[in-house]
Amino acid sequence: MTERLSEQRGDPPLKILAALQYYLPHRTGVPIHLQRVAEKLVQRGHQVTILAARHSIDLPRDETINGVRLVRLWAPLRISRGMVMPAYPYAAWGLIRQHDVVWLHTPMLETALMTVLTRAAGKQLIATHHGDLILPQGFFNRFVRWFTFQNYRFMAERAARLIAYSHDYADHSYYLSPFRDNVSVIYPPIEVPDPNPERVAELRARWRKNGGPIIGYAGRFVQEKRPDLLIRALEVINQTFPTARVVFAGEYDIRYEDTWENNQALIQRYEDQLVFLGQLANMQAMANFYAACDVLVMPSDTECFALVQVEAMLCGTPVVMTDTPGGRVPVTASGMGQIVPRGDWEAIGRAVVDIVQHPEQYRKSREHIEQTFNLEETVDRYEKHLRQAARRSSR
Repeated sequence: MTERLSEQRGDPPLKILAALQYYLPHRTGVPIHLQRVAEKLVQRGHQVTILAARHSIDLPRDETINGVRLVRLWAPLRISRGMVMPAYPYAAWGLIRQHDVVWLHTPMLETALMTVLTRAAGKQLIATHHGDLILPQGFFNRFVRWFTFQNYRFMAERAARLIAYSHDYADHSYYLSPFRDNVSVIYPPIEVPDPNPERVAELRARWRKNGGPIIGYAGRFVQEKRPDLLIRALEVINQTFPTARVVFAGEYDIRYEDTWENNQALIQRYEDQLVFLGQLANMQAMANFYAACDVLVMPSDTECFALVQVEAMLCGTPVVMTDTPGGRVPVTASGMGQIVPRGDWEAIGRAVVDIVQHPEQYRKSREHIEQTFNLEETVDRYEKHLRQAARRSSR
């Protein structure tokens, strides 16, 4: 529909430059978010180029994936989660001049630099904020947080538009709240295939132990996600379901922090009830994982939105989510799960038991979820803001 309206108005296709630190095959929420929107924009006739770090030497420098051009830059130095790319100013300057509008994905180290180059080229930018930077304690990490925020603030004061995942998160984010008048809300792009029933049955047979429930966790094993709380919740869950199993899908031995090492005593205590899959290869594997679980738990201390919540819901799996700004939106909007206090592993355990015992109270149809979280509507809104920024550039 948006493409037809653009054609009727005579609007030309856009040339969009998107910038972020990591892109696929690094499978976290930010690159998946960009991939889904970028590929839909290409299907609508726009040209999209992505500028990112070459985070593995095995990756090609320049390639096209599903119509989206990807330019990766050499990154010899890592600073916390960020990657330093020496060729970034030169490469970014050339690409900015070739495109109509710049689309940043924050937080990232080059935010201020991209802002300066974009303005120097007479172009406009919009920025999608994917969550305030949260790092473990320590002087160096405090400096990284401060430096990254100063870069962000410089950009936010000059951006054509800032994009947040939800009003709830925008109101509470220390990045977004000072610039609330320039923030628009677009729900993240959610796209997940139907689970394969045969594969789901195989997974349930493999993971289920003596008829106990399967409790899922989707995400990295890092401090801010608090996977330790879910493991501790087994003390409560085991009182009702002593053969419950927790299945973790995602990276667990993370190089930039020591959460995995610090929780080894807890992991070993419950090792018979824990399954660690590592990062799953594709969305079909994720869909099968969600459908094989009786409940998905997100015990995070902070969460911008957590796409995996809606993905699980679309596969028929209810969610337990901590009461975090932004993170509580999917459950609140859909009614498909429970919200529990942050840091409370006992409350997590009680919520899991309640959902497993009364699943019919929390399951909603796929159509019900898609009425609120709709991919085409998300792309429509991005297209509108990108086009408005491009028009300001041309003026």
